[in-house]
Amino acid sequence: MSTRKKIALFIPCYVDQFYPKVGIATLELLEKLGCEVSYPIEQTCCGQPMANAGYEHDTMDTTKHFLKTFESYDYIVAPSGSCVLHIKEHTPEIPGKGKEQQAIKKKIFELTEFITDILQIKMLQGHFPHKVGFHASCHGHRGLRLGSCSERNEPYFSKAKSLLDHIQGLEWIALRRQDECCGFGGTFAVTEEALSVQMGKDRLEDHLTSGVEILTGGDMSCIMHLEGIARRNKNPLKFMHIAEILNQAIQ
Repeated sequence: MSTRKKIALFIPCYVDQFYPKVGIATLELLEKLGCEVSYPIEQTCCGQPMANAGYEHDTMDTTKHFLKTFESYDYIVAPSGSCVLHIKEHTPEIPGKGKEQQAIKKKIFELTEFITDILQIKMLQGHFPHKVGFHASCHGHRGLRLGSCSERNEPYFSKAKSLLDHIQGLEWIALRRQDECCGFGGTFAVTEEALSVQMGKDRLEDHLTSGVEILTGGDMSCIMHLEGIARRNKNPLKFMHIAEILNQAIQ
């Protein structure tokens, strides 16, 4: 990565408000990998909550602000597949800014995607002696194609697994249903609470019966949903964003 490249860190609302350590871990990890990263203080919500609720057309102002805040950077990196997918595929068209919008969509990346595809890092060295289960969140997994999908006839791949595979002591636990939805789905968890909770319990059961010690993933929204259910049911699981694991593992 050229030192002349301008990299911006985009932190989603729920990370900023509830899990700031994930944002810090993301910054520290990128710096350990040789990146010079800026955090544009003017950034706000990308508009995904409104879009998920069916008001995509009302996210025009947040889209304009996002474009203004990040358009001068070469790359935008976020520890969230869902927010990245929103910017890429669900923002409304801004009149007269089509070229700039297309440029933004091409230079925003989810964290593991940026490390593997842009930094071209296929192997990370570190130490993390724990049994880890990975939750493949739907937007990142199926929308950004961060891993192979069980419903498709395709060879297996996982950008997250490629980064965790060579961490000393870390045991990647294979799940019975490796890419099933956790039931969060943004406003779905509110409008369809009972179904959302049951889906979350099913995902947790897969991790628990498989012997997982730490559940990780690339979206704190899904991890937050699963952690809440686990705490209420006193399940013996710990929860960490993949940025936290990698940053802790690499010295």
